[in-house]
Amino acid sequence: MSGPLRLGVNIDHVATIRNARGGDHPDPVRAARAAAEAGADGITAHLREDRRHITDDDIARLLGEIDLPLNLEMAATAEMLVIALAHRPHAACIVPEKREERTTEGGLDAAGQFAALEPIAGQLRDAGIRVSLFIEPDERQLGAAIRLGAPVVEFHTGRYAHADDPSADLRRVQEAAALAVKNGIEPHAGHGLTLDNVAPIAAIPQLAELNIGHFLIGEAIFTGLEATVRRMRALIDAARDPAPSPASGRGLG
Repeated sequence: MSGPLRLGVNIDHVATIRNARGGDHPDPVRAARAAAEAGADGITAHLREDRRHITDDDIARLLGEIDLPLNLEMAATAEMLVIALAHRPHAACIVPEKREERTTEGGLDAAGQFAALEPIAGQLRDAGIRVSLFIEPDERQLGAAIRLGAPVVEFHTGRYAHADDPSADLRRVQEAAALAVKNGIEPHAGHGLTLDNVAPIAAIPQLAELNIGHFLIGEAIFTGLEATVRRMRALIDAARDPAPSPASGRGLG
């Protein structure tokens, strides 16, 4: 039986709503507190070059006011490296970033950008920051992560989440997660996961963490953030450790 699966909650889009009008509300730090209260194991925030949602002040407040580990998503740029080294979050997940995209589209080309990534990953690692790479569930990209010495990879699940028939893409994540563990890398997953599609991903025994944001913040409009995170937490836990059926006789007095 596989162990517990951590849930990281991405609070970027609380900041997106705040920034649409300006001012201080809604507060992403308050959202992080609510997620923690509802059972999140960590908080994820993407500090983009154009500061379209999370700001530098948000990062400082999250680190100063929230007890959960902070996973800082960042592009592989000199500016973001300086910020990460100054704040020293628990983890830094290197992601691809295009100014024109609405959200992160696809995984990082770690193989093609190996030379540029190597010094950044090395400096983060030397500073005691857990380095993660947001990549496709692909053997070539995983091989680059191994050569970069990244202890963690996060597999992009967008293709799985948006496929009419997700079976082939689910298999890709399953195989990549197994290969990562075989090579001493801790696999995570995220992007496009919802209450309806999370269970098959959560059931992959090698995965250690899921990072989910946009769906949780959107669903919170209707049911509240704490209730939404609790529902996601319950589905993840059930997928990882399903309750025995009454017919099995397990757990009966």
